[in-house]
Amino acid sequence: MEKQKYYMTTAIAYTSGKPHIGNTYEVVLADSIARFKRLQGYDVFFQTGTDEHGQKIELKAGELGVTPKELVDEVAGDIRRIWDMMNTSYDKFIRTTDEDHELQVQKIFKRLYDQGDIYKGYYEGMYCTPCESFFTESQLVDGKCPDCGREVTPAKEEAYFFKMGKYAQRLIDHINEHPEFIQPVSRKNEMMNNFLLPGLQDLCVSRTSFTWGIPVSFDPKHVTYVWLDALTNYITGVGYDCDGNSTEQFQELWPADLHLIGKDIIRFHTIYWPIFLMALDLPLPKQIFGHPWLLQGDGKMSKSKGNVIYADDLVALFGVDAVRYFVLHEMPFDNDGVITWELMVERMNSELANTLGNLVNRTISMSNKYFEGIVADRNVKEEVDDEFKAVITGTRDKVAVKMEGLRVSDALTEIFNLFKRCNKYIDETMPWALAKDESKQDRLSTVLYNLVEGICIGANLLESFMPETTDRILTQLNASRREYDELATFGLYPSENKVTDHPEILFQRLDIGEILEKVEAMMPAVEEAPAEEENVIDLEPKDEITFEEFGRMQFQVGEIIACEAVKKSRKLLCSQVKIGSQVKQIVSGIKADYTPEEMVGKKVMVLVNLKPAKLAGVLSEGMLLCAEDGDGNLSLMTTEKDMPSGAEIC
Repeated sequence: MEKQKYYMTTAIAYTSGKPHIGNTYEVVLADSIARFKRLQGYDVFFQTGTDEHGQKIELKAGELGVTPKELVDEVAGDIRRIWDMMNTSYDKFIRTTDEDHELQVQKIFKRLYDQGDIYKGYYEGMYCTPCESFFTESQLVDGKCPDCGREVTPAKEEAYFFKMGKYAQRLIDHINEHPEFIQPVSRKNEMMNNFLLPGLQDLCVSRTSFTWGIPVSFDPKHVTYVWLDALTNYITGVGYDCDGNSTEQFQELWPADLHLIGKDIIRFHTIYWPIFLMALDLPLPKQIFGHPWLLQGDGKMSKSKGNVIYADDLVALFGVDAVRYFVLHEMPFDNDGVITWELMVERMNSELANTLGNLVNRTISMSNKYFEGIVADRNVKEEVDDEFKAVITGTRDKVAVKMEGLRVSDALTEIFNLFKRCNKYIDETMPWALAKDESKQDRLSTVLYNLVEGICIGANLLESFMPETTDRILTQLNASRREYDELATFGLYPSENKVTDHPEILFQRLDIGEILEKVEAMMPAVEEAPAEEENVIDLEPKDEITFEEFGRMQFQVGEIIACEAVKKSRKLLCSQVKIGSQVKQIVSGIKADYTPEEMVGKKVMVLVNLKPAKLAGVLSEGMLLCAEDGDGNLSLMTTEKDMPSGAEIC
């Protein structure tokens, strides 16, 4: 029977510099999905690559005294090296400087122009170079780019435009008819409410102010603007031809099953890209998943902040599979994850070294100690075995359900629950006690067989996430890989098989002090700037209040279950906040610091009994507590520990 095709992509990495671990997370996430789909029997085609045109690259190349092509060749090579170092199993690495891609982009541009979707005009507005995007004054937030918060400059130039409004209603209908199209749901709501429903502006698709791009074939002073160039890689990479001579591979693979992207480029992939495809009369991808960010400590990684963590450094300290485990396990489905050196060491010691590594090591060691490494099923059962086996054989389907919903972190948790159940089984059966009783030898042998079999099933499931670790475990157990259908069956490990005589340590326990010393030595010197004064803020004191006056204010923990921007307001977000069994609507002036999707799921501190008021015509029934720094940046106040919705703050 022919395998079912599954085509998935990552966003292509921009070649302006070396990717940090937050960028690398995406390709590791995609790899885990691709590997699991292959395990399930799919014929997977996994594409990644690099986005290599644009003004930012032209400017950086000039600063470095090299050509743009020399710059992108070097950076693209570095990106591919990192993807390979992280053991990602991509099938194609596309570059937007590939000749076949550039040719198709020119053909696509010409076709869209010929059929009236693209026209020539002038663009005048505020331009953000890092985002390579134009904005009107009304779209700016405090005079800065609404996407990245950086400075913008006025710009005017001749340009070609795409008629976005021509396809807008068709896209709205598609999104409404296909609820799985944009995931998570919070991303879909943001696109609909903030962009599609208010009405789309025509999109600038060419530039004349720089030359590092794909020339427009019939007007070569123009180069194709970034999104029409970059997004089309998903079809050109698998053989699309605009003249109607697409390859058999394209016919088999398109539409893509999954576009995996960062939440910061969700608009381009769920609005611009589908509309381009509609104009080309091509079916839309089946699903677009906008994953959250991996943050360093309490903020987004930034070279200017000196808090960038690179995959190379992490691998040097922890190893490839430990890094893969960490980035996959610590990223929630639709909220940002956090990476710190302390948390990595804690996970390394507790989950990898203890839960998994110690389990494998002592199981093999007991097999060698008691039976000279021979693992035999003597079929001496006790009541505890049935529940143990049910957990082991039931894990495959639990993992499959999580992976189908792209909840990769939860899938990994299910596998480690299997290993934890194996550890519990050791405590329940006490092999060391059985070994002291000659009449219990067959029971002891059966217990060790059950443990080895459980570890084998868990190790096979782990391959999608930690492939090297799977190989190391199975090699030590003298076990082979299993098919997906075999992972719900207990007892396939060959009885009388022999495990290794010398079990290796899978993961070494680490000392946080030693790791932090190594981190300090490898981090770039970002302290060369003059030392800043202590970052404190002194406020003008307000009048004192009595304890009774304070007692009239009711503070509780609230969980934000929905959030959207307030129309016609540049600063306000409207949140639905669950406080105990109630839901209150609260309007807050924090749009410059939080996007609606970032708000959803947060546990926040709420002043509950504030008198309701209307802000920008929207009723607000409370207040979210925030801290504000000297630059006006806001941070929501949250609880240190996970507290239930409605908990009193006192």
